[in-house]
Amino acid sequence: MTTQDFATYIAGLPRVLVGAAALFRDDRGRVLLVEPNYREGWALPGGTVESDDGETPRQGARRETAEEIGLDVTLGPLLAVDWVPPGTERPRPPLVAYLYDGGVLDAEQLKSITLQEEELLSWRLVTREELAELLPGALGRRVGAALDVLERGDGPAELENGHRVG
Repeated sequence: MTTQDFATYIAGLPRVLVGAAALFRDDRGRVLLVEPNYREGWALPGGTVESDDGETPRQGARRETAEEIGLDVTLGPLLAVDWVPPGTERPRPPLVAYLYDGGVLDAEQLKSITLQEEELLSWRLVTREELAELLPGALGRRVGAALDVLERGDGPAELENGHRVG
């Protein structure tokens, strides 16, 4: 296969987005959520992995966390990986979402949170019971599965659209 044939082959492969986020909690077990200004609802600190630059999902989650909330922390283990099918309401390619343990934030770390004003409006800590309302769909199920992994120590969770498989 020539270099040109290989380039044509690669260009014809399906596109898949890669996202990565961190799951932070406080000492009461509440989950840190952020409110983006570019869409409705809440999210976890994280975003798209810059794979064209050679960034790994773990590096992307750490970079996004530092950019979005001003916390540059070493992330813990992978809690979940989720295959999310293409978007229908808002068209987008399929997504592979990685979710890492951000750990438990102490009072000083919580006080030091600095929001990236270009992307975020606010942040808050929520109980597990509040997650279903604030994070509907695959993201809420992904966070729930990650919390289960933390409780049971049986991770990482393999998910499809937020539902555990395997």
